[in-house]
Amino acid sequence: MSVSVTLPALGESVTEGTVTRWLKAEGERVEADEPLLEVSTDKVDTEIPAPASGILASIKVAEDETVEVGAELAIIDDGSGAPAAESAPAQQAPAQEAPAQEAPAPQAAPSTETETPAPAPTAEAASGGGSAEGTDVVLPALGESVTEGTVTRWLKEVGEEVAEDEPLLEVSTDKVDTEIPAPVAGVLLEIVVGEDETAEVGAKLAVIGAPGAAPAAAQAPAAPAPAAAPAPAPAATPAPAPAAAPAPQAPAAPAAPAPAPQAPAAPAPAPAAPAPAPAAQAPAPAATSGDDGAYVTPLVRKLASESGVDLGAVKGTGVGGRIRKQDVIAAAEAAKAPAPAAAAPAAPQKAAPSVEASPLRGQTVKMTRMRKVIGDNMMKALHSQAQLTTVVEVDITKLMKLRNAAKDAFAAREGVKLSPMPFFVKAAAQALKAHPVVNARINEDEGTITYFDSENIGIAVDSEKGLMTPVIKGAGDLNLAGISKATAELAGKVRGNKITPDELSGATFTISNTGSRGALFDTVIVPPNQVAILGIGATVKRPAVIETAEGTVIGVRDMTYLALSYDHRLVDGADAARYLTTVKAILEAGEFEVELGL
Repeated sequence: MSVSVTLPALGESVTEGTVTRWLKAEGERVEADEPLLEVSTDKVDTEIPAPASGILASIKVAEDETVEVGAELAIIDDGSGAPAAESAPAQQAPAQEAPAQEAPAPQAAPSTETETPAPAPTAEAASGGGSAEGTDVVLPALGESVTEGTVTRWLKEVGEEVAEDEPLLEVSTDKVDTEIPAPVAGVLLEIVVGEDETAEVGAKLAVIGAPGAAPAAAQAPAAPAPAAAPAPAPAATPAPAPAAAPAPQAPAAPAAPAPAPQAPAAPAPAPAAPAPAPAAQAPAPAATSGDDGAYVTPLVRKLASESGVDLGAVKGTGVGGRIRKQDVIAAAEAAKAPAPAAAAPAAPQKAAPSVEASPLRGQTVKMTRMRKVIGDNMMKALHSQAQLTTVVEVDITKLMKLRNAAKDAFAAREGVKLSPMPFFVKAAAQALKAHPVVNARINEDEGTITYFDSENIGIAVDSEKGLMTPVIKGAGDLNLAGISKATAELAGKVRGNKITPDELSGATFTISNTGSRGALFDTVIVPPNQVAILGIGATVKRPAVIETAEGTVIGVRDMTYLALSYDHRLVDGADAARYLTTVKAILEAGEFEVELGL
């Protein structure tokens, strides 16, 4: 029986998606709920799982083609028996045994490379399986549309014992940095992909042998010899079984204790024995070819936070200037010994990264899917609206004093930090209730205007993937604590790559806090299907004229700019000024004592 694979609903207002990559080829075996393809929409990139087990009979939509929700993407034949069983090993062999022994070996070790290949075709495959005793460590799928990863650090060395699920290595992709755990307990026999090398999803990274395996130490030096083989490994991953033939050297090391004919093959990797140790340590910083050196892994960020190390003052020694654990540890130790001396040079070093040459300088790189979506949305907004910006200056001295007085108790009571942002969101939402023309949408096809009865406020969040805007639903009905929790939760999901399509859709108004990066103010672009966006500038102390009961005086005040960009087709300059004046009045009055418990 045939089962149709269709494009499911991927979030509110999402009507179509683009197939970015097929994870299976026609004729391959798939299991129910196994990722089948990757799809990109204007809000999120995601994987589509197989609805049933069987053989992928046909692919209806090719890569880079766009279809509507509900369209048929592929057909799975779930009535196949024997062919399905044969297809699975044939397809897995290239992915996990890129450095295979001989042409007949594709079915020898489809998944674990043990010496018990039940489905193997007789003695030829049996010898191939026996030549690579152990379990392959492969690069797993690490997120939507992630096709490759760079090994940033091995946490274990060849010959060391590892426990099941113990972190084995660190890998960086264009979306996430993470640790890869050991799939089984045992001894690390072989490292196939060295530090700062890139491999595709499914490629073999290492081999783990049985616990206490004696040959582990002997195999360790020979293992890195095929380190050049990982290059063909990614190319072989999507290919059919015959692609496993061109890599005869991988099983050579594990086969050393096996048949005599393998004896000539063992000395070949032996001269490379001195190379592995340095390759895993000192030479790693030299290979600075990666273009993702600007990222800092969550592990390093956490270690720096715990050690009190300022990452801006640390010079990375990893690929592309990447800051590694060793760099943070060295910086922490250096700071402990001469504390006063270390504090003095810290200030000039902070400015250094802004003038140092970026590893991206002089490179041409492929635009990411997220960057394309952001660019398309910005062009659509600019070309379909008559955009204008109005700016007001706000004295938030009282508000900042309230925050400083309440932040400790607020954090203890609510479990989240009290930043200035919730005050702006609260004031903006309250003002929207009085000025619905700013909280509206133009229905161009119908020639109508919708004035929303709820304040769903999008919060622009700067993430490693690009600018994303999760939405606080019903912000006008929340107090400061509710807004603080929602903001922290959504921002955390964005930066942790856990945000869902529904959490990124449905905004009726947007706030962008560019002041958090030091900008005085800017003319932000109104998102599509909205008529206004509020930009919050940096808060700075400066002299200002103050009217008091005694008369006019000059004092040092906390001042900021609010910039409202709006669609002039619906919102007039007077409407924008009235809205901003209301927001300003709410913020300068600072009547938040009750909500803060003061």
